[in-house]
Amino acid sequence: MPEEITNLTQLLFQLERLARTRDHISLEMVMQVVGRRSFAPILLLAGLLLFSPLSGIPGVPTLMGILVLLVTIQMLALRKHFWLPGWMLHRSIPQSKLLKTLHWLERPATVLDRWIKPRLEILATRVGSVVVALVCCAIALLLPLMEVVPFSASIAGLALATFGLAIIAHDGLLVLIAIVITGLVPGLIVNTFL
Repeated sequence: MPEEITNLTQLLFQLERLARTRDHISLEMVMQVVGRRSFAPILLLAGLLLFSPLSGIPGVPTLMGILVLLVTIQMLALRKHFWLPGWMLHRSIPQSKLLKTLHWLERPATVLDRWIKPRLEILATRVGSVVVALVCCAIALLLPLMEVVPFSASIAGLALATFGLAIIAHDGLLVLIAIVITGLVPGLIVNTFL
């Protein structure tokens, strides 16, 4: 049974430990590490992948959008654990790219973990998590469009990671920050197409 993830450093450590055992790491392997009851770590992970240089790989924003949409719809349906289709679970990433991304995220993770703590918990639990799921659904629906808008997928990833971290840490202040970050995405999209 996977350990409960309570901060960003723990998530990165568990993913690095997994990555060192395989040449390619599939989403199914990641699910075994974070657990199928863990909606928030999946939001956090999807956000981190989008915020990292991996978001520049064609198709990654769309794939993460599908993942986030599937997970958040199941959150809204109040499921106790989530389901993902086999074709998505078998998608994989080379060990070298994952380890490079995890290394890139280590320092920011350490800084963030010192700052986050339980506060304004109502925004990160129960009713607040429904609002988070709705906002994340909206982000997920926009992610395919973000493939062509520079930096928008990275900003969306930052918002998703912040939402995931907020739920993990029961930090309502992070929910508010993530909502502000989310507000930047439509502006970038509109600015690009006008």
